[in-house]
Amino acid sequence: MAAMTSSARPHLNRRLAGFGTTIFAEMSALALSTGSINLGQGFPDTDGPEEVREAAVRALRDGRGNQYPPGPGIPELRTAIAAHQRRRYGLDHDPDTEVLVTAGATEAIAAALLALVEPGDEVVALEPYYDSYAASIAMAGGTRVPVTLRPHEGSFRLDLDELRAAVTGRTRLLLINTPHNPTGTVLTRAELAAIAELAVERDLLVVTDEVYEHLVFDDAEHLPLASFPGMRERTVTIGSAGKTFSFTGWKVGWVTAVPELVSAVRSVKQFLTYVSAGPFQYAVAEALALPDAYFEEFRRSMLARRDILAQGLAEAGFEVFRPTGTYFITTDIRPLGEKDGFAFCRSLPQRAGVVAIPNAVFYDDREAGAPFVRFAFCKREEVLREAVERLRAM
Repeated sequence: MAAMTSSARPHLNRRLAGFGTTIFAEMSALALSTGSINLGQGFPDTDGPEEVREAAVRALRDGRGNQYPPGPGIPELRTAIAAHQRRRYGLDHDPDTEVLVTAGATEAIAAALLALVEPGDEVVALEPYYDSYAASIAMAGGTRVPVTLRPHEGSFRLDLDELRAAVTGRTRLLLINTPHNPTGTVLTRAELAAIAELAVERDLLVVTDEVYEHLVFDDAEHLPLASFPGMRERTVTIGSAGKTFSFTGWKVGWVTAVPELVSAVRSVKQFLTYVSAGPFQYAVAEALALPDAYFEEFRRSMLARRDILAQGLAEAGFEVFRPTGTYFITTDIRPLGEKDGFAFCRSLPQRAGVVAIPNAVFYDDREAGAPFVRFAFCKREEVLREAVERLRAM
């Protein structure tokens, strides 16, 4: 007789039961089905530098990376990542023991949390947070403890007292994101110094997501947390080529940390993708060596797009929180007479032919995020102007 199975137990692991399909998939499908302008998911509508794309083509044709690359990543890319950290921030990393190439930042986040967090550990994360944070903490069996960035004088700010109060004897790790998605906040030197002091005082590990490091505006500056006193030996820094070079489909990310932390993350990473993006790794190695003029022009072009969308959203009646980092703008829809971001975003394609993302998906407390909606400005200027006209006419 065949063994009986219980129909009462769900197929999906209970740790992930509350996640389901991501909002990005839902809203991108809605954009396609309605022909709307997609300002929801954060991917550019043009490719990055031609010389970087050609570097990938050369690698393919030359047979470099078409078979399994080395587990930690090709030496050329690891060396380029280390050189980038040294040139930009004065951080010295051994490319052989302190750099790990991953399948994008998303795998880096998952591998780091699975490696460093055990069931029962608490992970303090800045809320709103990128949705993979919650899933990765859940897969590791950890407990997510949100510390909410709150609107204050036109931007979202961190309450350091709230952060300190969130740390308990069960806290294992701080999960920090700056420049911050979705709010566009860039943590200040004083805020980062306070986080570093707390981590050292309480002997905490820190995973810091810095994928928007080259997208900071106005008077903001990006400062890696690992550069602060006492943080080099306890920080896992995550970077990505997708955001900086506008090749998000290549999925090339990386981790930099001391050897003990890199070894721990690699122990998990090898059982996730093992390796990935062989030829693209060679191209990204060349991209990281581009002159400073490329990074400045990239930042300048995104700043111009930010201003087009921010001004248009304000003229359409939104309250706009002008970001100092990333390529996202968070808005408050209450001045429009709306209060439910989910309902607003699901109706927006029919009402205006534009797609956005409800920020509530990035909150544990959905009510706290209910009136906020995120728009992406990593699109061509003419596309942004058309989106603005549609929203004004709504």
